Amino acid sequence: MFVILMLIFVLQAVWLYISELAGKDLDVDVIFKFLLYITPTLIPLILPLTILLVSIMVFGSFAENYEFAAMKSTGISLQRAMRGLSIFIVLLSVTTFLFANNVIPWAEYNAYNLRKNIAKVKPQMAIAEGQFNELGNFNIKVDKKSGDRGQFLSNVIMHQSKVTRPGNYTVIIAESGELKSSPTSNILQLVLFNGNYYEEIFSKKPKEIENKPHAKSYFETYTMNVDLEALNDVDLDDKSYTSRYNMLDVAGLNYTIDSLYNNKSVEYKNFAETLYGRTSVGTINSNLISERNIIPENSTPVEDSISSVDAFKGNITDLYDLKTKLQLTNLALNTVNSTTQIIETKQQFLQVSEKNLNKHLIALHEKYVLGFACFILFFVGAPLGALIRKGGIGLPLVIAILLFLTYHFIGIFAKNSAEDGTLNPILATWLSTLIMLPLGVYLTTRATNDKGLFDFDSYLNPIKSFLNLRPKNSVIVDGELVQYSFLDGYNTEKLIQVIKNHDALDFDESVKPFALNQLLKRNQSIEDLRHQGVVIEDAYLQLRKEATDSIAYSKFAVIFYAVGLLLIGLHFIFKNNGLPETAASARDLGFISLLVYLFYYVITFLKSKVFYKHLKVNVKPLNPFLMLIGLPFYGVSHFLLKNKIKEDLDRSAILNVK
Repeated sequence: MFVILMLIFVLQAVWLYISELAGKDLDVDVIFKFLLYITPTLIPLILPLTILLVSIMVFGSFAENYEFAAMKSTGISLQRAMRGLSIFIVLLSVTTFLFANNVIPWAEYNAYNLRKNIAKVKPQMAIAEGQFNELGNFNIKVDKKSGDRGQFLSNVIMHQSKVTRPGNYTVIIAESGELKSSPTSNILQLVLFNGNYYEEIFSKKPKEIENKPHAKSYFETYTMNVDLEALNDVDLDDKSYTSRYNMLDVAGLNYTIDSLYNNKSVEYKNFAETLYGRTSVGTINSNLISERNIIPENSTPVEDSISSVDAFKGNITDLYDLKTKLQLTNLALNTVNSTTQIIETKQQFLQVSEKNLNKHLIALHEKYVLGFACFILFFVGAPLGALIRKGGIGLPLVIAILLFLTYHFIGIFAKNSAEDGTLNPILATWLSTLIMLPLGVYLTTRATNDKGLFDFDSYLNPIKSFLNLRPKNSVIVDGELVQYSFLDGYNTEKLIQVIKNHDALDFDESVKPFALNQLLKRNQSIEDLRHQGVVIEDAYLQLRKEATDSIAYSKFAVIFYAVGLLLIGLHFIFKNNGLPETAASARDLGFISLLVYLFYYVITFLKSKVFYKHLKVNVKPLNPFLMLIGLPFYGVSHFLLKNKIKEDLDRSAILNVK
């Protein structure tokens, strides 16, 4: 099974990287070397899935063929049957950690370098759509490529770098372009059409720098030549890229993470000192004293001392004339604007640094979590196979794929959220495995105790008890559950007799509201029932209307509550997966839904207060404090509120219906 899954994933990897291999005249040994390096990187996907699938298949086959029944008849429990495999899984988990710590970084290191070197063999193949690509001393981005060799380009943006002056000071933008090359020439010709050229001119004179000298022009056709001799003279065995996080073992990652933490602390400290220095707080008193000579003649004299300056209680700008006030205001505005720009630039830099640190933390804990995941997934798959009692490829394969996809996608979403700091990177790496841990414990416990996979009563009974949920047409009388579902078979006359003469028919008085509800469901109007001798007080009718309104508003509240939470959850999912506009829309709609929920929540509370105000039964009214606590948990509070109102309405019916 491991070999089959490995073959499937290798073919998928070939399909994924086919654009990097096709059309480059690569030798067969280079392609095989590429596949050799890619294969170990697939182990974190293949091995957990293999363990999960095989454990379900093997133990499902044992259960299907009554092997476990035979084992139990001889006194062999499920734990004893799993003991040998458990030891093997522990050894496999340790081996997996060693593999992840040594072989996978080696494979990542070689695969990344080989891909970089292959990309240089034909530079035109290295230009990917929608992103900047390095081509010689140019950084080029195109919206779309066309042609049989991808030689026609549209919406070209280029930055040209120079050895003597680092940075992007030359920008070229063109509507379209074409790559021309000859097999006998080492020159790649790039022809651009209908564009603009912009270059910042360097000057050593400060006055000229203030004028921001630059050159710009428009062109219909612009031809550039790129020397490919250095680019095409590529050593495919070159391994100059060594600093990526997935190329390091545990020791290297710990050292790098420690360095990144130290650099982060230094950056924050230097940044704080820079901002503090720009405030000039340390020299403010001396500056005020040194500028005492510009105090207006008509102002209050201020003695030449720090204590006198500090004792001044008026507006500080009143110490200066109008011209100086304008100068100070402009200086303050410029200082604030430049400080804001510094903060924004530093924030972007720190975000990149934080993302790099989070990636290293994720890479470190992925090595530990891989071995632990193999162990946990075995204790998910083995008891699950024993419970479903089905071996072979069919059902076990479907269940294994569904479980693994759930495990895998939770891990992907969590790691994407952790890269930008939304989620703790350590927790994100372990999250999917920690979710599977209680599932494994639960399944192992049920399989050991010979219980079925799905025992809904054991799940639902505690919930029903908490929410006070009972079967339809039932009530608690003297601590015992009494069901009146048999009233469905009574005709109208008998139901009326139940209401009027419940004592003679040996019924408890709690039967009256259920009989009345049955009559109203059969389109019996209140007037009809009164004509037939049933006494229904107007107070009860008013209470019934108020109870119906309260429950209806509560339903609207819980609907908007659920929609709002769902949209807020989708906002974070979309945001962490590169869909900012969709995330913003989901967030806005979610907040609107929650505001509508609050509106209906308040109305529900007010309607319920009116209901309990008119209720002439000795029951506890709604507690505002409990309603406030239930505000963020209205999915549960709704059922508690609805059941309480219905229960108290039935108590009113006992008194007001005769």
